[in-house]
Amino acid sequence: MDNTRFKRFFGALLTILGIIVILFACVAFLSDNEPVLGLFVTKWESIVPFLVGTVFLLSGISLVSNS
Repeated sequence: MDNTRFKRFFGALLTILGIIVILFACVAFLSDNEPVLGLFVTKWESIVPFLVGTVFLLSGISLVSNS
């Protein structure tokens, strides 16, 4: 596979994964001490997936725009 095509594919994959993780963090933040997808996540613990999703999203967008 061409290097540019690989960067675009990997960037799109990271972007989609980042959006999914950010949506999970938002749903976990809004749930009131109930399990989300089988996981018990408190409001303060939902900050971690939000930050990880933001890093994935920004790095994916950067890869797509630079290639």
